[in-house]
Amino acid sequence: MTILVIITLCVLVLLAYLFDISSSVTKIPSVILLLLLGWIVKQSASQFDIIIPNLTNALPILGTIGLILIVLEGSLELELNKSKIPLVKKSFVVALVPMLVLSFLGAFAFQQFMGYEFRMSMANMVPLAVISSSIAIPSAKNLSSYNRQFVTYESSLSDILGVILFNFVALTTVFNIVSIGLFLLQIIIIIVVSFLATIALSFLLGRIEHEIKFVPIILLVILIYEVSKVFHLPSLVFILVFGLFLGNLDEMKHMRWIQKLKPVSLDTEVHKFLDFIREITFLIKALFFLLFGFLINTSDLLNTHSLAWSSGITVVIFLVRAVQLKLSGLPVKPLVFVAPRGLINILLFLSLPVSLSIPLVDNSLVIQVMILTALVMMIGLMITSESKQPDDMEDLEIRGIQQKMHEA
Repeated sequence: MTILVIITLCVLVLLAYLFDISSSVTKIPSVILLLLLGWIVKQSASQFDIIIPNLTNALPILGTIGLILIVLEGSLELELNKSKIPLVKKSFVVALVPMLVLSFLGAFAFQQFMGYEFRMSMANMVPLAVISSSIAIPSAKNLSSYNRQFVTYESSLSDILGVILFNFVALTTVFNIVSIGLFLLQIIIIIVVSFLATIALSFLLGRIEHEIKFVPIILLVILIYEVSKVFHLPSLVFILVFGLFLGNLDEMKHMRWIQKLKPVSLDTEVHKFLDFIREITFLIKALFFLLFGFLINTSDLLNTHSLAWSSGITVVIFLVRAVQLKLSGLPVKPLVFVAPRGLINILLFLSLPVSLSIPLVDNSLVIQVMILTALVMMIGLMITSESKQPDDMEDLEIRGIQQKMHEA
């Protein structure tokens, strides 16, 4: 039995690798193939009467580690300088505004048509309003440089803002000035903690001489993340700050206190660290979606009762996104299609307190929204793959100026 398990895991992960490297050609998001593969494994095990233990409890563990690594990988790859400030601002707005609009619209619909209390409806809608960076970032690898960076910023910020909003709604029983003040205080605390922890971890990364140095750093990152969650702090902020700091040492070399960290040698270690993170992230993400596909019930996928709601939510997601992109002066195509739901949405759904759960938002609804948004993204990117997109911010600004001159 042990040999069979090891062989099966090796084959599944190798197939996941093939899905990942072929996605740039097929334009099929690897997550869809991973879910399908996991579901096929379950059907095969049932067909051959293979008894597999209950793996449900492993899903949130893999998901949490995967989320940390995905946000860390994305933030390590981002450039943060003056030329990127407009991009960061637009990414923040496009990440936040549609999330708030979708959350309030969904909560209002649940309240009006289903009779649920507004806070309860809001807590159930937030998990569906967040863009999943675990799917969006890999899917954007074939877009232009500017669009790819935008998707990375936006989806990473969406994850962070979504967790913050979800915790605020789920943990706050009364919305008033005091609760908002406590919420802002938590953000200030995590920023301070993030700064101190980032300096300490950067010092360790540059000074550890032992041949094993990256695993302890990752374990410390996960530990700080989980301890922050115990105190209900927005811990993903720490991951973003840590990644952006390490990934942008070149921009801060002139600072005296940065020079004490030996930025030249540290920068070399950061590149090795990023390569290591990529490898581990791929493995954890592949195992997560394989396991989630394995745990999917066919009845949930084909549930016609929730299909109307999931279809309606999906349509609203892309309509709101299209309007926001247009108002922000960003290219609607192909960015409008890159709004998938995935790992972060499942994690938030699993974190929903029993007292706030409503029957409508169940496994069927979450799975269907996730599949539908992934399919829309796949088809949309296939359709727009031939079109030439601007490569950078300057190109966008030049086109905007030329358009205004033409209109004048």
